[in-house]
Amino acid sequence: MTTWKIDPSHSDVQFKVKHLMITTVTGQFATFDGTMQTVDSDFSTANISFEADINSISTQNAQRDQHLLTGDFFEAEKYPKLKFVSTGVKKVDADTFKLIGDLTIRDNTRPVELNVEFGGEVVDPYGQTKAGFELSGKINRKDFGLAFHATTETGGLLLSDEVKLLANVQMIKQ
Repeated sequence: MTTWKIDPSHSDVQFKVKHLMITTVTGQFATFDGTMQTVDSDFSTANISFEADINSISTQNAQRDQHLLTGDFFEAEKYPKLKFVSTGVKKVDADTFKLIGDLTIRDNTRPVELNVEFGGEVVDPYGQTKAGFELSGKINRKDFGLAFHATTETGGLLLSDEVKLLANVQMIKQ
């Protein structure tokens, strides 16, 4: 069994939400950790666990970030972590996978399926073997208790229910 650890200095974990249904707001988590176990470098055998610190959320707007930490959204004081545990991997082709797992936000656990593109595996100048992955998917925020709802004066939605998930992850072979 081969263990891989996420390299947070060469990785990012983002989400995107429509605001007023005309623009997209991007947020990210600055603090996260993840482990992957594989048989050698066969990523179709991956067993993955990941968590992000909700208090590290940033949308480049301090007032909005503070609102996201409240009970309207993540309720970070009570639920400080977002967690993902894989339940399976399906190989689509040589560099594409479907990652299936359970995502937990605010103690609400739901199955999710993420698209994964394998970017490659290399040995860096320090002799460390690294593998790169780009992940994408979508969730409905209300499925996870992120049910804040507001409408505009004309009855339009303030926020979309759909949230796009994006991650670029570099893993270091241990």
